[in-house]
Amino acid sequence: MQALQIAASGMMAQQYNTEVVANNLANMNTTGYQRRRTEFSDLLYKVSERKDSVSSRAGISVPAGLESGQGVRLAAVYRVSEQGSLSQTSNTFDIAIQGKGYFQVLLPNGDTAYSRDGTFQLDGAGQLVTQDGFPVQPGISIPPGAIDVTINMSGEILISEKAGVEPSNVGTLRIAIFPNQGGLEAMGDNLFRETKASGQATVNNPGRQGYGLVLQGFVESSNVDPIAEIAALISAQRAYEMNSKVIERAEQMMSEGPK
Repeated sequence: MQALQIAASGMMAQQYNTEVVANNLANMNTTGYQRRRTEFSDLLYKVSERKDSVSSRAGISVPAGLESGQGVRLAAVYRVSEQGSLSQTSNTFDIAIQGKGYFQVLLPNGDTAYSRDGTFQLDGAGQLVTQDGFPVQPGISIPPGAIDVTINMSGEILISEKAGVEPSNVGTLRIAIFPNQGGLEAMGDNLFRETKASGQATVNNPGRQGYGLVLQGFVESSNVDPIAEIAALISAQRAYEMNSKVIERAEQMMSEGPK
C-alpha cells in the first residue's frame, strides 16, 4: 500500500512549511528581513496504462490512461523581495533603501556581502560600519570634528565642521542590484552573498535608473505580514493532520485486510 509513503511525504512537506512560517514570524522585527515562501511539487507518477495507448478494442485509444501519484516534495523556498515599510528613527546613520538595491559590506576575509539592513554606526576611527563592525563599501570616514552629517537621497555624505561653512562631500554610498536578487545566498546576520543564480552585482549611485533611493533617519522593517503567516500556519497544521489521518486509516486497512 503506497498510501503510507504518500501521506508521510505530505507530513514532511508540511513540516518544512511550518518551519518556514516559524522563521518568518521569528523575524517579524528583524530590520530588512524578507519573508520566505515554500513551493511544492508532486513526485513521479506510476503509470499503469499510458495515455493514447491502444485499448482491447481495435483502433480505440485510451483517452486518460492510468497514473497514480507518489506524493509531494519541497521544490523551493523563495525569498519574497517586496519592499518592507520604512520606520523613522531620526538616527543620523540609520539609512533605508527605498526601491531596489543592497548595501555593500566588506567581510574580514575580503569578500563583499550585501544587506538591506542600514543600521550603521561609526567605529573608533570614524569609519561607517555595520552593527557587527564590518565596513560599509565604499569606505567612508567621518572626521571627528564634524558637527552635522547629512546623507541625501543620492547617497552623497555631506559634513559641516563649522557653523556657517559650506558642507563638504566626504563620500558617496553606492548600492548594488542583481539580475536575480532571489538567487542571493543568505549568510545570516542580515547578509547575503552573490551566487551564479543571482548573477553579478551591478553597482551605481542611488537614484539612477533601476536603483533605489536612500533615506537618512529611516530603517526598513521586515515585510512579514503576521496575519497572513498565522493563516498559513493554520493551513499547514490542518494539512499535516489530514495526512496523519490517512496514515492511520491506511494502517487500519492493512490490519483488517483479507484473512
